[in-house]
Amino acid sequence: MRLLVLLSRVPYPLEKGDKLRAYHLMVRLAKKHEVILCCLSDTRTDPAHIAHLQQFCTHIEVIRVPRWRILLKLATAVFSRLPFQVAYFHHAKAQRVIDRAIDRFDPDHVLCQLVRTTEYVRRHHALPKTLDYMDTLSKGMERRTENAPFYLRPLFRTETRRLIRYENLMFDLFDNTVIISAQDREYIYHPHRDRVTVIPNGVDMAHFTPQAQDAQYDLVFTGNMNYPPNIDSVIFLVQKVLPLVRKERPATSLLISGVDPSPSVRDLARADPLVFVSGWVKDIRASYAAARIFVAPMQIGTGLQNKLLEAMAMRMPCITSPLANNAVGAPVDDAILIGSTPEEYASHILRLLSDPTERDRLAENGHRFVHERFDWDRAAEALEDLIEADPNEVDPG
Repeated sequence: MRLLVLLSRVPYPLEKGDKLRAYHLMVRLAKKHEVILCCLSDTRTDPAHIAHLQQFCTHIEVIRVPRWRILLKLATAVFSRLPFQVAYFHHAKAQRVIDRAIDRFDPDHVLCQLVRTTEYVRRHHALPKTLDYMDTLSKGMERRTENAPFYLRPLFRTETRRLIRYENLMFDLFDNTVIISAQDREYIYHPHRDRVTVIPNGVDMAHFTPQAQDAQYDLVFTGNMNYPPNIDSVIFLVQKVLPLVRKERPATSLLISGVDPSPSVRDLARADPLVFVSGWVKDIRASYAAARIFVAPMQIGTGLQNKLLEAMAMRMPCITSPLANNAVGAPVDDAILIGSTPEEYASHILRLLSDPTERDRLAENGHRFVHERFDWDRAAEALEDLIEADPNEVDPG
């Protein structure tokens, strides 16, 4: 099968969740199918990254869209019905490139990741199409609205309404739809959302393996540090949780590691000598291994938290929120600890820091859980079966 894959970003290097999912699925689909990749970028792409992708992609089109053009498109999007997140990624130049690729390669199927890319194939009615919602963007925007400054709330509410309408429209225009978790499927407002197939992420257990090294930090949080749910999480952790922990353990330290830290994240380290912000690191495994406990107090956002899977794969004890674990499904108090309030997070942290045996028990159970439940090969097989099957015969699972 000749498969055209449309992405809103170049899927390598693997510093963001959408890249991680696209990359691992494409690598495996390319073993049996011809993969033509079209992706967008607002910056210059390192030729080494393209060379890496060429190992399994038959053809690659990286469509460079200057940021001034993106800003212009966003300004005009005020007067359209498109969600801003779709308008941000949809441009006439990219449309022409993708149309030419479709004419040239005549794909048997198109795979779009996120509704950000679906506008490019709306006119191609005859092409069989699969949409990977990945997560529910409308629900994420709805949650951001609750904590947004008052002057941004009208804009966020407008975007939420547009996203709901657009997600439902794409549901009807695509032959197949998939999503990362059953929790996110329930956030889709379409009356037939039960037809969306759940295909969870995997975790590369051969790459994320336990490492024997002395911990330099007590706690660690990893992720794209310009992503609002991650920013919200570390601010909550530093301002609400750490003061409670330090009443008993004044020297408790935290490492915040991940690409593109926002000014508000960097300010946390400036204000606290025991909070460290690394920025981008070449090998994120070193950040996991540098700490005793992984803490991800996710309060907003959607999707499956890859950071939790990776930390558990590296045999780290993990603490997170009900929101994050609803997508992961780890047994509470057995493979993961759950906190809802600053006091609960602080209590879990203090207990684990003072009890190495309990840290080891939780870490071992978490490691076993992700090994049994999250596998990229199974995820790719499920997607391949869906693409090749009659959509009317598919069981959403």
